Amino acid sequence: MSVYRRFRDVRRFGPVTVATYHDGRGRNRHTAACSAPRCGFSNDYADRSAAELAARTHRCNP
Repeated sequence: MSVYRRFRDVRRFGPVTVATYHDGRGRNRHTAACSAPRCGFSNDYADRSAAELAARTHRCNP
């Protein structure tokens, strides 16, 4: 069973969405996920700045 995550502070950088959530241990985590078709980019980061940098520099492969 997957964990229900409540995302907050959601921002978009082109096709990439960056959001903050609490993980199962009560820590703040940040995720960056691309919503473009056939692009499977998504990753979790400990820093918000790292997630935003990944979102700004992400390039989808066609």
